[in-house]
Order: sequence, then C-alpha cells, then structure tokens
Amino acid sequence: MTFGTSRRSTTCEGVLGETPPAIRTVGLNLWYGDFQALKDVEIEVPRGSITGMIGPSGCGKSTLLRCVTRIVERVGGVRTTGGLQVLGHDIYAPDVELVQLRKRVGMVFQRPNPLPLSIRNNVLFGHAIHTTSVRGAKAERQQLLESALREVMLWDKVKDRLDARAIDLSLEEQQKLCIARLLPVKPSILLMDEPCSALDPDGTAAIEQLIWSLRGEYTILIVTHNMAQARRATEQCAFMLGGTVVEYSKTETMFASPAAKRTADYIEGRYG
Repeated sequence: MTFGTSRRSTTCEGVLGETPPAIRTVGLNLWYGDFQALKDVEIEVPRGSITGMIGPSGCGKSTLLRCVTRIVERVGGVRTTGGLQVLGHDIYAPDVELVQLRKRVGMVFQRPNPLPLSIRNNVLFGHAIHTTSVRGAKAERQQLLESALREVMLWDKVKDRLDARAIDLSLEEQQKLCIARLLPVKPSILLMDEPCSALDPDGTAAIEQLIWSLRGEYTILIVTHNMAQARRATEQCAFMLGGTVVEYSKTETMFASPAAKRTADYIEGRYG
C-alpha cells in the first residue's frame, strides 16, 4: 500500500464519502515485553487541526506518537493489537510501505537535531533522498528551500547564510529548521514530542506562533507537559493516564470544566 503525495488527498474516503480523520485508533494496545504501555486507546485526530496530548511521564503519550510512524517498533519486544489508521489507511496492513508512511508523517523531537550540514542541505536532505528527478532540479530545490524556510519564518534570518552550519543557529532557530526539513517531502501530519522543552520562554512563544501558522495546511499532534502551552496552542486535547485516554475534548472545555476528576486533578497540579 502506498500513501499519495497530496496533502489533502481524499482517496481513502469512507463508504459514505466522508473524508476520514488524519489519525484514528481503534482499541489500540501496545506492550514492551510484559509491560502494557497502551490500553484500548480510542482517539480520532481531525485533519488540519492542532491536537494536544497531556499527562504525567510514562502515561503513553510519546509511545502513541511513535506508533503513528511505527518507529516504536525499533525497540525490541514490542507487540501491538487493535487498529491504527493514518489518512484512512490501516498502517499495520502487510502491504504498507514504511518509507511512504514516514513521508506523510513527519516527527519533531524534544531537542532540535539538525544534521551536521549546512542550513541549505538540512532543509533539502529528505527531498534529496526521496526524489529521482533531475530535470530542472536546481530551480526546484531552490523553490523548495525558500518555501520551507518561509513557512517556518526563517527565510529572512538565514537567506544570506544558507551555506553556514545549521548547528550554529540558536536553539529556537534549530527547532524551526528541523520542522522546515520535513516540509519539502510534503507531509500531511506533523508529530511534535515536547518541541519546546529545550527552549526559553521567547523561543517557546516563537514555536507556538509557528504551530498556529501551520494549522490547516498540516495536521499537528503535539505532546506537552506544559499545561499553559496545551491551553494556548491546541484546539482539542487528550488526557492520558496509565496508558489509557481518560478524556478527549475541545481544549477550552477540558480546561474550563473537565469531565473526569482525574483530569481536573492533573490540570490543577495535584499530581504528575
């Protein structure tokens, strides 16, 4: 099975023609050896939205994020049951091509991880791996480079030093660069695992502004321990505890009047 190249592809529509959510889990369970990290997880992430996941350390948030790209399977002894669909595709189907899946789903980690290359080559790294085009390649690369850097609000800062080392950028700029590196391969979904944990308040504000600017064009699923950030930077939010989704609702509803006492206790800082 391959994933199409269009960000807004509707080739996976349901039987009644509805466009399926960006991500849907159905009774998803995951074990690391004998330890069950996810327990009957049921969640739907709308396309083009910003969805947050909150909960204490070890509750399964990052594990769920890594299930979406199947990179969790790089850990030995992992076993899953249940279903996980991305853009309407069952990603556990035997004919799924992981390279295509990971083109459509980009991942941003806690600490910026620029490659030891120039700014230019960082942004174009994924494109260089996945493309076979030669005709008009130089003009195409330049357009992709500028477009990606503009989308993450870096172009004006780095356009005159594209061949400088990426690791010389500030942490905020490095994280923006890592997001820019995903864009030339045209993903539909961006997964962000504590993307601001290494940043100061100004850097955090800049990344949150960037996240909002990408809303609609991309589906964004963000894990955060920062309750203020979850409230500011997401449209709907899931609270996880002990590998389960305790509550999932619009962010403003969850923070104003959580349905579960455990959610209220966590948001109000009684544990976690």
